[in-house]
Amino acid sequence: MNKFRLSRLMSLFIIVMTLLTILIPSASAQDWGQEEQEQIEQGLETPGVFRVGMEANYAPFNWSQTSNTDGAVPISNSNGEYANGYDAQIAQQIADQLGLELEIVKLEWDGLPPALQSGKIDAIIAGMSPTPERLEQIDFSDSYYESDIVLVTRADSQYADATSLDDFENARVTGQLNTFHYELIQQIPGVIQQTAMDSFPTMISSVLSDKSDAYVSERPGAMAAVAANNDLSYVTFEGENSFDTDAVDTNIAVGLRKNSPLTPFINQTLSNISSDERDQLMQDMVDLNQQSEDTGFWGDVAAIWSDYGQQFIRGAVNTMFIALTSTIIGFLIGLIIAIFRSLPVNRNSGLLQYGLYKIFDLLITAYIEIFRGTPMMVQSMLIFYGSKLFFDIDMSSMVAALIIVSINTAAYLTEVIRGGIQGLDSGQLEATKAIGMNHVQAMRYVILPQAIRNILPALGNEFVINIKDTSVLNVIAVTELFFVTRSAAGSTYMTFQTFFIAALIYFVLTFATTRFLRYIETRMDGNANYTVHQSSTIPEN
Repeated sequence: MNKFRLSRLMSLFIIVMTLLTILIPSASAQDWGQEEQEQIEQGLETPGVFRVGMEANYAPFNWSQTSNTDGAVPISNSNGEYANGYDAQIAQQIADQLGLELEIVKLEWDGLPPALQSGKIDAIIAGMSPTPERLEQIDFSDSYYESDIVLVTRADSQYADATSLDDFENARVTGQLNTFHYELIQQIPGVIQQTAMDSFPTMISSVLSDKSDAYVSERPGAMAAVAANNDLSYVTFEGENSFDTDAVDTNIAVGLRKNSPLTPFINQTLSNISSDERDQLMQDMVDLNQQSEDTGFWGDVAAIWSDYGQQFIRGAVNTMFIALTSTIIGFLIGLIIAIFRSLPVNRNSGLLQYGLYKIFDLLITAYIEIFRGTPMMVQSMLIFYGSKLFFDIDMSSMVAALIIVSINTAAYLTEVIRGGIQGLDSGQLEATKAIGMNHVQAMRYVILPQAIRNILPALGNEFVINIKDTSVLNVIAVTELFFVTRSAAGSTYMTFQTFFIAALIYFVLTFATTRFLRYIETRMDGNANYTVHQSSTIPEN
């Protein structure tokens, strides 16, 4: 009987443990209490999801690839891309210990702080140092990696054997934009400080093409660059011959919102990762960037297309979708505005009607001047991040892209359409009034068909411009063609080969679009030759 009861108790215990396993699938290394779990949730935009932003373009800290091999994590805003690297692995360990699902969001470097502040992401894990300027805007966790500063140069350069900063006198040196790396260049005696560049792949290309002699980098980034390209080398410095840096400059930490409840919990999870584990993880990530066999330029192009072909195609499709949809919407908005501004409203129409017309006309003028007078990249940052930060409107990057390009296109096409209407003979409008047409009928049946035909080349030109201008949308992480190109270039370090593929795709898109629009124009022109029919008889009076 006792054995039977013991058996039942053991069965009940197994059932209870099984139920607990099912009900709590996100088991973590930390045994958080109920109050602590609630505090963790308060630091998240989406319950149970730890949303992390990174470039996925800075090996070995972070890069993108086309499969989930080697522990890569899916990138949520770029279907088919996976993030890997030291940052991605640290983010995964933090998420696991917090009992959260990890979500990687790929963003441009300059877009990371506003994305964090606006709630698009919960943390920045992107090889970012807690500089005093950044600490004014966001908080940081404890350091999760520390490195020294080196200079990357060509292996055959006269500076490859340098041992001190003095040896780089008269050297052309650059650094990444909006990083403390660029400020360190001023410590090199007699240096030629070049303009800062937007990314490490761009700096690598500048060095390889002899546009720059060196660029500033942390040692792991330099190790990965050299591992991927035998034509590069990096120079280290010791003691007084090295850069004068503070510990805050060489430390790398997790960026968090001001007073984020996540900060103490992330610090606790980072304390569980030993320095030996961190060093081994970084070495593993560097090893993953070892250069493959040299296959020549066309072999490199073929390899890039083999790995990233689907991403290029997806980016091209998104580019055409945004350009076409935005051009159509922008044309319709511009058409409505142009019709409104052509209304025959004057002081004789009545004070109220005239007053309302002038108010709307003033708003339209302000809209046109603002969107024609500011770059689309600036508009993208303000609309995408500002809408979330100030109005709590959380738009997807694709929706934001359609809105941005549409209203920008409308601002230009409004004036184009107005010019097409004004270019017609004013006698045609008078003739429509003479036969009893109202203003709407005159615009619909007589004026607009001719005006649209006349502005068709300008409409086609705007469409082609939109195909190329979608590239600025990479600042809000729209997975269009340029965004995908930067990902491939940053992951392979084959910048020229990657942009060569992108150039071919852009050319095919614009050339095909131009030919199609030319065909439409030809069809609307009608026949080039006409036959004049004459009556065979003349009636007699």
